[in-house]
Amino acid sequence: MRWPDHAIWWHVYPLGFVGAEREVTSAPREARLGRVTDWLDHLLGLGCNGLALGPVFASETHGYDTVDHYRVDPRLGGEDDLQRLIDEASQKGVRILFDGVFNHVGRSFPPFADVAARGDASPYRTWFHPDLRTFEGHDRLVTLNHAEPAVADYVTDVMAHWLERGIDGWRLDAAYAVPSEFWRTVTDRLRARFPEAWLVGEVIHGDYARLVERTGFDSVTQYELWKAIWSALNDRNFYELAHALDRHDGMLDTFVPQTFLGNHDVTRLASRLDDERFLAHALVILLTVGGVPSIYAGDEFAFQGVKEEREGGDDAIRPEFPERPDETAGHGEPYHRLHQELIGLRRRHAWLVRAHSTTETLTNTAFSYTVGYGEERLAVVLNLDDEPAQVYLPAAHWTPVAGQAVFTGDSATVPPSGWAIARP
Repeated sequence: MRWPDHAIWWHVYPLGFVGAEREVTSAPREARLGRVTDWLDHLLGLGCNGLALGPVFASETHGYDTVDHYRVDPRLGGEDDLQRLIDEASQKGVRILFDGVFNHVGRSFPPFADVAARGDASPYRTWFHPDLRTFEGHDRLVTLNHAEPAVADYVTDVMAHWLERGIDGWRLDAAYAVPSEFWRTVTDRLRARFPEAWLVGEVIHGDYARLVERTGFDSVTQYELWKAIWSALNDRNFYELAHALDRHDGMLDTFVPQTFLGNHDVTRLASRLDDERFLAHALVILLTVGGVPSIYAGDEFAFQGVKEEREGGDDAIRPEFPERPDETAGHGEPYHRLHQELIGLRRRHAWLVRAHSTTETLTNTAFSYTVGYGEERLAVVLNLDDEPAQVYLPAAHWTPVAGQAVFTGDSATVPPSGWAIARP
């Protein structure tokens, strides 16, 4: 198994985490990245071993309008502060994933600023489309011309620059909007120098497996499963989840998807679910099915936050964190401890990263499935009803390892709104 097969990420949006100003100002730089460094032990205490960082490069506002991919955002600190975080993480055995925004740039990006000033006389004119198009209607985000070889050279150099300084991989923002041929050019060059780097593309929908094959990515974001989990729990419709798991297994035949219940772009799960009791069910599903899972910082404390389609509409899902984990509301409470328990279980069953699932019992409100890889196997039973549910399993001497249910040779009785995991 390669190191990504053992990775469980804790995902942080740095600008929000440290309480940075909404826009870059002329105020003196503060070494705020140290606050993230101070949370590394919390990450490890959860059972995670990877830190997935949102944008850290110089930008105009929210980090996705990058203006210098080689310089740290002054609201976070300087290059020494970022290198210190990378080095301290490495000393603790924590992998680092950077967020690469290479589909578009901010208007203050020097090559674009030169084009804006000099027009066709600029040597960077071909870095951008003839119509100087923007990304998805965002006027401040100018799309790069990915047919221009110099853009591929630039992106490759940026990614290599930070891999040389000790990071372990890249999340590639808006990867779905960039031609696969461009990504293949970049990934082939990087593989030659950094064969162990993990590259995951942000993809919302489409043929995930085909995209992985064409781009050279290791993984993509599994939005299909994310949606199916919360939607099935809200609608009390496990058929939707079972269908999504069948598709998920098909992906696992080709690659290992990056799985999640929350990230910096979506409403927090605790706000999304209609019944807070089902937070546990969602976490059980995430941590018992195949994939490389991530925990969005704050979700382990059941943070709430609703994404709104307006300026500043992401603020609620990207809040400032206190300096110390034990100052956080929800620290040490049942849902936090459940994260530790279930991540610990996944650590003890590392084969789950490539496990396929088999549906055993399926109704609107009751679901049992087994997950297996080779000779290894676990059973998961879930009940959304307010009455006990009986579900069936392959005959075995099932022994509970988490949750509550009464197991017999080929069935289990699950309490109201309950769940359990068992081994044969």
